[in-house]
Amino acid sequence: MRKPSAWEIVYSIAMALACLTSYAVMTEFLNVAVEGRADAVGGMWAAVSTAFVFRDSRQRSLSAGAGRLIATCVSFALCLPYLWLIPANVAGMAILLALGTLVMLQLDRREDIITTAVTTIVVMAISLQRPGDAWQQPLFRLFDTVVGVAIGIAGKWIASFAFYKARGEPVQ
Repeated sequence: MRKPSAWEIVYSIAMALACLTSYAVMTEFLNVAVEGRADAVGGMWAAVSTAFVFRDSRQRSLSAGAGRLIATCVSFALCLPYLWLIPANVAGMAILLALGTLVMLQLDRREDIITTAVTTIVVMAISLQRPGDAWQQPLFRLFDTVVGVAIGIAGKWIASFAFYKARGEPVQ
């Protein structure tokens, strides 16, 4: 095993701090304000979104953020009307997964099919556990995603800027 570079150490710490920040912001502040209670699922989902977009370059972070938002919006657009009309169930999840995949294929976003599917699975699984507020789950997960993506991209940009500026190198 080789010794990690200074950037690899900074990158690792910055990603951990960004994910922790997303989790804390959602569970301690925003979920309490939006849902009226702390929600570990919201914190987890924001932290996952942060990790997902924390890439090795600012451009890749932006691209991953856009993909994450598109995938979440497709899942949102499918799950919300479904949950308004029909109680959450496993057969419905399967139908939404198939529809989400088809939509992403039509949008030529094959690389984001998995993200759309994972988002749909999370929304529907939570909706099965919390049938009383099932229709709210797509809204909450969209909000969690937006917060997580924003913190992830900002964290990556701040870490890159600080690291390369301190070294007198161009920011990557």
